[in-house]
Amino acid sequence: MHVDIVELRQFYHSLLGRVAEQSIAMALSSLWARLPEERLVGLGYAVPYLDRFRADTERTFAFMPAGQGAVNWPPAEASATALVFDEELPLPDSAVDRVLMVHSLEFAENPRETLKEIWRVLAPGGRVVIVVPNRRGVWARMEYTPFGSGRPYSRGQLTALLRETNFTPSATAEALFFPPSKIKAVLKLRRGFERMGRMFWPVFSGVIVVEAQKRLYQGLPVAVRSSRRVFAPVLAPQGVPSTRRLPEPGAT
Repeated sequence: MHVDIVELRQFYHSLLGRVAEQSIAMALSSLWARLPEERLVGLGYAVPYLDRFRADTERTFAFMPAGQGAVNWPPAEASATALVFDEELPLPDSAVDRVLMVHSLEFAENPRETLKEIWRVLAPGGRVVIVVPNRRGVWARMEYTPFGSGRPYSRGQLTALLRETNFTPSATAEALFFPPSKIKAVLKLRRGFERMGRMFWPVFSGVIVVEAQKRLYQGLPVAVRSSRRVFAPVLAPQGVPSTRRLPEPGAT
């Protein structure tokens, strides 16, 4: 079950959320090769990180799962947000160069189908960058952060899943070595925790960041998969009873 969009926004507007974003952004920057004029899609709730990378892209989209909800992004500009099902992305084959998944894979109903769909929309040589909660870390056990919900992964589990879905894992990084505390005094020590964590306990990071490249094989004919989704509006428009009496038939 997805974390609600309201809870995600509240977390990233909190002090703990802001320092978590800084830690994850640093890990992303360590493996994010800048490619000018690339097409980037963020899947899940990736907007805090898309703001850092979209300046170098040809275009950037924020795809938000229907179970999570969506917000307009970027603010005060033409919207680049779409509400999607992660197994049926509204893109043609080989349409984008890179996909950034944050608060996404751990909530996927079928992770393999989701990654197969990512494979479909990536261009040859395209890359996916995935941020997931580390099942060994403390953050995956704290439900007051979005990293404490969903299905956490170990590095081995994520690597095996990527290889099963025709991706070749390459660069990896870790983030969130400081405890998920709301106490300001503890958060002021986060840089020290991050440095020591990378040296002494990297397997206990809060999140794992993995970059993988699309692997190409000869195409084989497969049966067409019909959509399993049933589209129904959450809010249906309702008419308001009128107090005005209609004229009788034949009346003038």
